[in-house]
Amino acid sequence: MKKSDKILVAVAIGFLAGLAVYAARRYKERSMLNQVADEGYETAHDILFPNRDQIGKKLHYGPVLPE
Repeated sequence: MKKSDKILVAVAIGFLAGLAVYAARRYKERSMLNQVADEGYETAHDILFPNRDQIGKKLHYGPVLPE
């Protein structure tokens, strides 16, 4: 295998690994947001998830108006 082919394969593997990590974090964040939404915004995040930090910066507490 040529050196350029090896580099291309390494970049592709790195990209796929990064994509997998991103998808896993996104799934975890979505599941936490859905659980918070099901419980209601009055329930504090630290009560629902006592051993976790806030994952998403866009986590919104309060009523959300439909668009």
